[in-house]
This record gives sequence, structure tokens and C-alpha cells, in this order.
Amino acid sequence: MLFRDSFVRSVVLVEPARAVTSLEIEARLAPVYDRLKLSPGRLELMTGIRERRFWEPGTKPSAAAARAGEEAIRRSGVPRERLGCLIHASVSRDCLEPATASLVHEKLGLSGEAEIFDLSNACLGVLNGMAQAAAMIDSGRIEAALVVSGETAEPLHEATVAKLLADRRLSREGFKRQFASLTIGSAAAAIVLTRGGGGLGPAPAHRLLGGAAGTDSRANRLCREDPGEATPAGPIMSTDSEGLLRAGCALAARTWEKAKLALGWSNESPDHIFTHQVGKAHAKLTLETLGLPPARDFPTFPFLGNTGSAALPGALAAGIRELDISPGAKLALLGIGSGLSCLMLGMEW
Repeated sequence: MLFRDSFVRSVVLVEPARAVTSLEIEARLAPVYDRLKLSPGRLELMTGIRERRFWEPGTKPSAAAARAGEEAIRRSGVPRERLGCLIHASVSRDCLEPATASLVHEKLGLSGEAEIFDLSNACLGVLNGMAQAAAMIDSGRIEAALVVSGETAEPLHEATVAKLLADRRLSREGFKRQFASLTIGSAAAAIVLTRGGGGLGPAPAHRLLGGAAGTDSRANRLCREDPGEATPAGPIMSTDSEGLLRAGCALAARTWEKAKLALGWSNESPDHIFTHQVGKAHAKLTLETLGLPPARDFPTFPFLGNTGSAALPGALAAGIRELDISPGAKLALLGIGSGLSCLMLGMEW
């Protein structure tokens, strides 16, 4: 896929104020660790995640997404009445119906002419939203779009801790399948995209070039919510972390080759790399598999954990804030989500 005239005008990450360390989580799980003879420090040692952040109790996905969206609109300078589409792309939703996008739309006071919808694809949702928005812009259907994500990890985290503490028959293997749920964190992200390089606001415009997608639906059982295990506190996930890592990297390798071909890139082309933020094992094997230098990567998992669909755009926003990105630099956005789905996009700064 190639985009002709779509530009990124702002990228925003909103981090919750409350930090929870991996050691704090393990302290809550001390009875489980004692029973299974696990050493404290295992969570950070295995994942590289020192802490993750959580919203204040009662925060809804729409509220988090709207907060990021408001800031993205402000930074872009694009008049909100000219945003022709709002895409809410979180894993987290306020309710099954209506679309959470409708709640975000109301909070932001967007035009009644704007198209709105939820786009759900696990951790890949925001990148899918960016590609969908760019296709709508290129077609002439709209001139600007807002993609938002508000991930609320608290229900899954609390339900997982409660399940682990209550299960007296829990084995090391059973603990392993819940391990990934202890790495999650909350965050919100938002991106404004527009047609052309100017005319819709004062913010600099950065071209979204295009890329490639890949799917391996044979792996859709490796990370799943288990409705039968749901608790009043929230859902329960079961994850084959090792299987997901192997299948994900294999799919990423195939998709990266297609993306390079579409973009006319080589492995030396990207100046900066932003990947989905899972943990240190995922980051290391992904970059090794793709043949990309770790020095060009920008990890955020040590202090944010895995924030679902907000992880990659959040890393991009943090990188824009902290790195000295030169005009003309090439940025690789390497996204993947359980299912498995992969989308890799290129940007020119």
C-alpha cells in the first residue's frame, strides 16, 4: 500500500499519573510466589518492565481517549470542525454498544458531519486506524481525521491478580499462561492526519508513505480472552507467550520484506524504529529477526509496560518528544497484534 497525500500533523501520548512497579505486583502475589517457589524480581527480569501506569479508579476508555484527542487537536492546529472522521481504535471500550467513538465524539465536540466508528484489532488497532484514515484522505472523502486509543488495563490486571491468588491448584505452567497479563499498563494516544502539507493548521506535516500488511490467523488461539474465566473485576486472558513470540516474529519478517519492497527501502533506510512494546525478549528477537539495529529502536516498555494499541503510537510520541529527528528522516512503524495481524508503515519526517 502507498499513500499519495496523507500527512501526520500531531502524535500524542498521555501517561497516567499512578506508577505501579513490578516488585509491587509481586508483593501482592507473595503467597503464589511462595507456593510455586518463585523468586521476587522474576517479572522485571523476564520482561524488562520496571513499572507500568494505571489511571485513577473509574476512568473510562472514552475519557482517556478524549484527553489524548483534545491534545492532538490542539497541537495540530486543525479546526475540529474540519475533522471528517474519528476512529476509536482501543482494545478497551466503554461498552459493547454504542461504539465508544460516539462517546469520544461527544466529549470532543466534533462536527455532526464527521464519520465515527470503532476499529478493533488487538494491539494493532491504531496503526490500522492510521491506514484507514489515510486511504479516506487519499480518496478525497475527507480532508482530516483523528485516530484515538484509550487503554484501561486495570480490570484485566486486577482480575488476573485475584485469579492467581484464589487458585490453590495453580501450577507453574498455569502461572506462565497468565504472566503476560501482568505486563500490561494503561495509556492513551491520539494522531491527527490531514491531506497535503499545509492549509489545515500551523503544525509541521510529516508524510505517511505507506507499507504492507500480513496475517497469520492460524495463530489466533495463542492469546485469547477466556469468557468462562471472567470475574466481576474484569476479563481473564490466557497467553502462550513463547508461541506468540515465535509466530509473531515469523509474520513480522514476511511483512517487513513486503514493506521494504513497497517503500523502496532496505534495512539501512529507517533512521528511527518504533515497534509494538511488549517486553525485552520480544524487542530483541523482533529486531534480530528483521536484521535491524537496536540502536535505532526507541523502547518504552521499561516504564509503561505493554499498553495495547496505545503502545506503538505512544512510543512514537515519546520518541518525537525526546529524540532529535532530522527533517527527511525515515521512520519505521512496525506493528503487530494477536490474531495474528501485522502492519508496517513508513513515515518521512
